[in-house]
Amino acid sequence: MTTFFDVPGILPEFVALNRSRTSGAGLDPFEYDRVTAPLTSLYDWPAALRDQALAHRAAAVSYETEGRTVSAGEAYRVATRWFHCAVLLPHPDREFTAQAAREADEAMGRALAHLDPTAVRLAGEGFTGRLRRPAAANGSTVIVIPGLDSSKEEFHDVTEALLRRGTAVFSMDGPGQGVLAATTVVEADYQRVVSRVIDALGLPEVGVIGMSLGGYYAAVSAAHEPRIRAAAAVSGPFRLTWEKLPPFVTDTLTQRAGSIDAAREFAGRVDLRDVAARIACPLRVVEGGTDDTPGVAPAERLAADAPRGELLLVPHGDHLLGNARADWLPSTADWLVGALG
Repeated sequence: MTTFFDVPGILPEFVALNRSRTSGAGLDPFEYDRVTAPLTSLYDWPAALRDQALAHRAAAVSYETEGRTVSAGEAYRVATRWFHCAVLLPHPDREFTAQAAREADEAMGRALAHLDPTAVRLAGEGFTGRLRRPAAANGSTVIVIPGLDSSKEEFHDVTEALLRRGTAVFSMDGPGQGVLAATTVVEADYQRVVSRVIDALGLPEVGVIGMSLGGYYAAVSAAHEPRIRAAAAVSGPFRLTWEKLPPFVTDTLTQRAGSIDAAREFAGRVDLRDVAARIACPLRVVEGGTDDTPGVAPAERLAADAPRGELLLVPHGDHLLGNARADWLPSTADWLVGALG
């Protein structure tokens, strides 16, 4: 049984720390407060959030029956966010969390069937995701890379910001992420996965934006894959020190890697010190000034070491800057579009 759930005082701390993240993922913060307020144990988090997802999914089905397709799509999309946020924890019931991840994926598919029927599902070795194209396309495509405990269903605000600017977007799950978490393990050489994604897209060049651990994935991919012409890393680590990481991270890594030994080995390989100088494309590093996780060296050095790196530091921003989206997301979406030409 994982030890993270038994840390004294962890329930109110976890609820408070994840309020901005879940808001960024699309949850109504007032609804979030209503759902989390009755919890007496963090073990109950997945079931409580999944129950809320099921309520939104039921509403979507009702709207479909009445022929109200826009409302149905919107309700499925909200259900998707709740299903996803139900699995943020390294809960010991892996079958339950795998089911919720599948439900998030399925609900998003049904949402897009109503709201964006041109969306295309692409899958290959070690990845799956959805390609969405804007009505007025500028010819560029950006891959959105999730982090350790996130998925393609989380960063809808990033996807929508890029779509509004005319850029096609491929939101993906890679090894150990989202709907693939039940059948795969995390991959430090994530550039191999991204290369297969670009092959599947059939494009000569792309941009990438990585969120949290996805920031490391985006950077290491940009260092090895010449078809990446612009990269952004948001709250990504420069390197990890296993012995200093908090229990939430080590427990999550252990689950996503398959064993504690594999998790230690993975953490030791998350290190950009010998990689940053190889990133030839324009690179934007976005950091929150209050984001301070033990054992996680922030990526400010990445911006300094990359030949074409630049740093956007938001002093009051937290991890993933969910409390400061206006301070980084519009300008970063503009930056990516501009860097891709």
